[in-house]
Amino acid sequence: MCCGGRDARAPPYSLIAIRIANRQTKLKIDRRRIRRAIRAVLDDAGVADAELSVALVDDAAMAALHAEFLGDPGTTDVLSFAFERPPRRLDGEVVASAETAARSAPRFRCTAAEELLRYVIHGTLHLVGCDDATPSLRNQMRRKERAYIDRSNQCPRKKPPPS
Repeated sequence: MCCGGRDARAPPYSLIAIRIANRQTKLKIDRRRIRRAIRAVLDDAGVADAELSVALVDDAAMAALHAEFLGDPGTTDVLSFAFERPPRRLDGEVVASAETAARSAPRFRCTAAEELLRYVIHGTLHLVGCDDATPSLRNQMRRKERAYIDRSNQCPRKKPPPS
């Protein structure tokens, strides 16, 4: 089942830490845009307490992880790992391949940076409970990915100065 909306019981404050490790040289990374997209996913899922690591890697590193954790020696676009956590806290990691993004982007008529962002969003959606096991759920997830990519292009709203 795909993730729902905001959890009304979530506290009005946010304790979210997002760490990005850039372990590839193929693409220039826009860390602020990645953080904006991840925060939007977490916010919409009602997650106010989270520690999320993002690793941007090359195909060799991705293939090694894919083999180690899923038994498949080939590379893939994104992996996500949810760690044991106390209730109402999200701890996880998203690993995305920049080389795969660069190779796949022309097929999807987007930039490599946008395709890589899609992978990070996809992995984050899995961490908050979205599933893409059926065609219907996959379509829902694709629509969400597109919406989060679009939202990440927008500058965050600034609070008006105090009067």
